[in-house]
Amino acid sequence: MASTETSAVKDGNDLAGLEAGLDALETVQTRRVPFRKTLVEKILPPAVAVLLVLVVWQILVWAKVTDSYKLPAPSAVWDEVREAWLQGTLLDYIWTSVSRGLLGFLMALAIGTPLGLVVARVKFVRAAIGPILSGLQSLPSVAWVPPAVLWLGLNDSMMYAVILLGAVPSIANGLVSGVDQVPPLFLRAGRTLGATGLRGTWHIVVPAALPGYLAGLKQGWAFSWRSLMAAEIIASSPELGIGLGQLLENGRTANSMSMVFLAILLILIVGIAIDLLIFSPLERWVLRSRGLLVKS
Repeated sequence: MASTETSAVKDGNDLAGLEAGLDALETVQTRRVPFRKTLVEKILPPAVAVLLVLVVWQILVWAKVTDSYKLPAPSAVWDEVREAWLQGTLLDYIWTSVSRGLLGFLMALAIGTPLGLVVARVKFVRAAIGPILSGLQSLPSVAWVPPAVLWLGLNDSMMYAVILLGAVPSIANGLVSGVDQVPPLFLRAGRTLGATGLRGTWHIVVPAALPGYLAGLKQGWAFSWRSLMAAEIIASSPELGIGLGQLLENGRTANSMSMVFLAILLILIVGIAIDLLIFSPLERWVLRSRGLLVKS
């Protein structure tokens, strides 16, 4: 009798331990990560990488592997940064391009999202324009600059047109890919609960397609930024102001590699900043909401 009671207690303890383990797996850990760990794992590696690039760059300058007008020293680029800052033009360069890029991306988002849903959900539309969207996505954005200039002239509308033609296909195709990966069981469960039509799209399809949609958004931003840089490099006008692409072209025209390097670094920094400030938090939120990111 005692043996039976002991066995029952042991089985009960094992079951309780199993339930506790399952609960722990399902519980999202939200405790704050120590700053030292964040410093070592996230801040220090890219800082070391940048430092190594600067060291190698300076060594190449000292070794005189090429002429100084082809490969300026880091100090020369820094002097270019300092001069632009003292003149008050550095932030103007950045804001001119960033404001255009973000506004154009938001316009592409407003067009590409419903377009992607229609293509994903309506078979006839998908058969008709699906291949066209894929073809437009593979078309280099710079190809749209000459016709956009001829159609719209040298103005901001031309810039936004080039951004839209480069970004909309990527956003739409990303959403189509996300919808295609939605498990059919989700759709059947939604219909059983009465989530059909627009309600089913909003409550079932869009949330389930978020990972693919987010990937399309990141690619759409990349296409927006590249398209804008191509437009600013090719099309120049006093009415357009000087953005980062125009700064790059001005450096080439003036045969100033320090200005060219400054423009390249600013373009790179803006791209990294947008990813870190906007898309990385969105990606973590999507993963965390699905229980795929237990530590952050």
